[in-house]
Amino acid sequence: MVSLLAVQEIASIPALLVARAEATPDGEALRSPAAQGWSSMSWSQVAATVRRAAAGLRDLGVTDEDRVSLLSATSSEWILADLAILTAGCATSTIYPSNTPDECAFIIDDSGSRVVVVENSEQLRKVLAVRSEIPDVLAVVVLDGPGDGDWVLSWDGLLERGDRWLSGRPDGIDHIIDGITPDRLASVIYTSGTTGRPKGVELVHDAWLYAATAAGRRRVLTADDVHFLWLPLSHAFGKVIEVVMVDSGVVSWVDGRVDRIVANLAEIRPTLMAGAPRIFEKAHNAVVSTVRQEGGVKLALFRWARDVATRVFRLQCEGRRVPLPLAAQHRVADALVLSKVRARFGGRIRAFVSGSAPLAPEIIEFFTAAGMPVLEGYGLTESSAGSCVNPPGAIVPGTVGPPLPGTEVRIAEDGEVLLRSRGVMRGYHGLPAETAAVLRDGWLHTGDIGELDDNGYLRITDRKKELIKTSGGKYVAPAVVESKIKAASPYVSQVVVHGDRRNYVTALITLDPDAIARWATGQDLPTDPEALAATDEVRRLVQEALDEVNAQLARHETVKRFALLGSELTVESGELTASLKVRRRVVERRHTAVLDTLYDGAIERL
Repeated sequence: MVSLLAVQEIASIPALLVARAEATPDGEALRSPAAQGWSSMSWSQVAATVRRAAAGLRDLGVTDEDRVSLLSATSSEWILADLAILTAGCATSTIYPSNTPDECAFIIDDSGSRVVVVENSEQLRKVLAVRSEIPDVLAVVVLDGPGDGDWVLSWDGLLERGDRWLSGRPDGIDHIIDGITPDRLASVIYTSGTTGRPKGVELVHDAWLYAATAAGRRRVLTADDVHFLWLPLSHAFGKVIEVVMVDSGVVSWVDGRVDRIVANLAEIRPTLMAGAPRIFEKAHNAVVSTVRQEGGVKLALFRWARDVATRVFRLQCEGRRVPLPLAAQHRVADALVLSKVRARFGGRIRAFVSGSAPLAPEIIEFFTAAGMPVLEGYGLTESSAGSCVNPPGAIVPGTVGPPLPGTEVRIAEDGEVLLRSRGVMRGYHGLPAETAAVLRDGWLHTGDIGELDDNGYLRITDRKKELIKTSGGKYVAPAVVESKIKAASPYVSQVVVHGDRRNYVTALITLDPDAIARWATGQDLPTDPEALAATDEVRRLVQEALDEVNAQLARHETVKRFALLGSELTVESGELTASLKVRRRVVERRHTAVLDTLYDGAIERL
């Protein structure tokens, strides 16, 4: 199987699906969890189901560029529903399954959605609770659940309506697909909103086709991969992976249940998996904390093997020859330690792909040196997710790689990263002033601060609006400090660095519940994270990591004091966005009293 976009001009995502089903009708497309093992669908079956569902949507009354909201966790059904919405000539407006009823109502109403597709009865209840606020919605379709004979329709009911609609039309739905031009609206994806109300990002078919083509050229996902997909498809990162799947014809095992990731890795044994940084941080912490608990010879052997592999990796990054004695040590280290680390992730990972937020260079180095390269990438919802990515075989930890083919990157005088490509959004839905503020002279102003190295690799250093300015006039990039602290200790889960207009920098820190519980068991301490956060032993453990990090920082960047929170920051508490980014201002407001204690006795200058 080959990339279809590499060999022919295709105008839309539905046209891409038609071409894929014609090219490899019997090729396996999707595997889904079933009562007994996994069920499978071929590309011809996917295309046929999508046509029926698209016809059902037209029968409900939608028309060209109407929006259809999709409220569901990642699953094969999510992909089928999304492709059906696009094939009906409509645009998908995605909603995270963690969104509240009020947040759902806002997105449905703001996007002007005419139909809402929901995962199950739990998500249906959210929509029913706000029915009076979304009067323009014609119907709700439930992917897994019954209809009510009125406003709510089951997935099977939608397919049956599609069959009836198609029966009276000899040309089926082909004329609709043929009429979808590259500039037709395909998606309205609402930004997570670290501050204020989310904005709907309008992306056309050509933006996604460009992103898929560029990712294919960088060999992010190939037809030969065994692909495990759990990534939230409501996010732009997940969406571009979906389009690459259709383009490449790869078989994808799809299961959005986060608590099944470890078990699925062992069962599926994938060659590629994309994920948010938090997943790789937790995986790294689990490996390191387990080895620390074992101690003795095993700990010493692990450290030796890690150091040998890291030296080899760094030489390879610099394009230098690996000395024969070091190469021999590396073979021993791989046989005794590194192969066992890879086995925890299925044993045949070709690459991980990380995006949506920064990942500590130390963690990238750890996995890559162990033989599981992490391809860190960068992009915004406003740029169809894919703008830069580290290429396989040429990874530079601490960077997000060079721009993808067809993307231009420029650094403004104030350090802001500017992007230009076919993947850039049409604009914010219904917000012309906000659109004009970020799209200027053909360039997308990202709000990120960064720099390009001599090889054209982009390094993101911080958010333009999140730089801390101490009362002494010194600037601190909190994301950099936070990343270093998380990488320094397997027991640290989340870090929020604080200090704007203060006279020194402090931090709020949460503990990784699993890692700290394993450590506490060997120390004859309680395993409850909240209780552990109050102990002197854990404070000393965290302070050791801070001392290590502070030694690497400029004096004004060092974390002078910290507080341990009793529980992790969560989406439900409003402290994290749905894509797991920290809502810094929310966290600071919620923990103002704690932060103030870190500055007791300090003289502050305003």
